[in-house]
Formats: sequence, structure tokens, C-alpha cells
Amino acid sequence: MLLPHVPSSVAVARRRLTADLAAQGHCEAAVDDAVLVVSELLSNALRHARPLPSGQVKVAWTCTGDRVRVAVSDGGAATEPRARRPGLSSLGGRGLDIVEHLSESWGVAHEGPITTVWAEVAAVDSPDRPAPNGVSAMTEIARAAEELAEH
Repeated sequence: MLLPHVPSSVAVARRRLTADLAAQGHCEAAVDDAVLVVSELLSNALRHARPLPSGQVKVAWTCTGDRVRVAVSDGGAATEPRARRPGLSSLGGRGLDIVEHLSESWGVAHEGPITTVWAEVAAVDSPDRPAPNGVSAMTEIARAAEELAEH
């Protein structure tokens, strides 16, 4: 779907992806992971990249077997998207780290001036499935919140 290059597009993409995956019968945990990943990818595109020549960004997803592949295409940026490890006191910079944690794989593709950042998320019908690193996403989020509270 093509969306305006504005922050409110994140909520539109989240709602449409949630509705589509829920209608296909994916478990709540898989839907939540895919929606969080698309939110991070789209937020990064809006914050760091130019719009497509149409002035928009493209958000797409496909479901194949036990995976949901989400992708966000934009008009490119001055730097290559990459995960980084910000300090505990940093206010931002965690988006692709979250994507990396929740995804089984992710990457960047270039086609002329268009940059597409994609990620594949497990769509297994088990609400307590572990994240790819063996730790549930909720456990990891709780640990991060505790670390922040300590500092």
C-alpha cells in the first residue's frame, strides 16, 4: 500500500496489517511482532529517508507458510539502515535493534533510487513461542525496562 510520507501513516499501516493478519488466523503474538516490526521500519523511513518520487512510502507484507515478510520502500537516505547499540540514556536509535530481535532475518535492498528494508517474522500459531534468540520478546522488553529503571 502507498501511504503519505507523514507520521500518521504508521498508525494506518499498523491497523491494516493487524486486521489482515488477524483475518488470516495468525496468533496474537505473531501479529504483535509483525506490527511492531512494520512500525519500526516505517518510522525509520519517515524519519531518515526521502519519500518515493510520488511523495509517498510503500508498505507491503506477504504471508508464506510460517513467516510474515514485511517491507517498507522509500526514496533512499544518505546512510545505509543498520542496527546499532545505543546507550541506556539514549532517547532513540533502537528501531532496527528491535527489528533484529523480533525478526528471523532482515535486510536492505536497493533498486535504483528506491530503498526497501524488509524483515521476516515468525507467524507460528503459538502465543508463547520464543523469539529467534530463545527469549520471549516480552521477557526481553521487561529486562530492558528494569535496566532503564535502575539508571
